[in-house]
Amino acid sequence: MAEIIFRAEIKKRKIKYVDAASAGIFAENSTAISPQSAACLRQMGLDYSKFKPRQLKHKMIESAFLVVCMTEKQKELLNGSGNVRSVREIAGFDIPDPYGYGDEAYRLTAQLLCAAVDAIIREYFSPAGSGQTLCPVG
Repeated sequence: MAEIIFRAEIKKRKIKYVDAASAGIFAENSTAISPQSAACLRQMGLDYSKFKPRQLKHKMIESAFLVVCMTEKQKELLNGSGNVRSVREIAGFDIPDPYGYGDEAYRLTAQLLCAAVDAIIREYFSPAGSGQTLCPVG
């Protein structure tokens, strides 16, 4: 959901030359987004049809401008890379993984992702931090 929400926000705010690619540290081998994530993104009116889950590779970290981990624990696992930050460092909270929980956990995760994406864009990609977040999930 993070990648889709981030891409929608940078497009909405007309921020060019910025893109996102999400990858899981412990991602399962899957070719599709989870049904609960898909439902949240549909509710937000976001297209996820081209999304493919992928495993994080060291090369991805090295070539990225910024790697944002959802939790401090994830950041600790990637220790040693200067471009790795956590959502907690940027937005003040962790984003727990909703996998294995119900629809409400996915809705809460989507809300947290919207707030985190807004904070990331304001800190790294928006000159004045202008624009409103798209977060209609509730």
